[in-house]
Amino acid sequence: MKLIIATIKPFKLEEVREALTAIGVRGMMVTEIKGFGSQSGHTEIYRGAEYAVNFVPKVKLEIVVPAAMADQVVSTIASTAKTDKIGDGKVFVLDVESALRVRTGETNDDAL
Repeated sequence: MKLIIATIKPFKLEEVREALTAIGVRGMMVTEIKGFGSQSGHTEIYRGAEYAVNFVPKVKLEIVVPAAMADQVVSTIASTAKTDKIGDGKVFVLDVESALRVRTGETNDDAL
């Protein structure tokens, strides 16, 4: 099993969710986050004064899938979330040692 952690622009969330559902992803966790990468934030003008915005709003997706499906999930996220502008996000893939569905006691792939 693989844990896929992706950070994307918030307005791309629904489009990414639909694309992942279409390829068979059955669940994900979504968290609103703030962060910065190579863009290092930006400046905004509010009531005539300029302010530095050091953290940019993002959405973090956490998805656990069978290992055989991981490459397809990563490529789907990458192609759907891409805007060709700075700050499109990142995708990380980690190994998952075990999983447990609390309600039924199912483990590993059956728990997904």
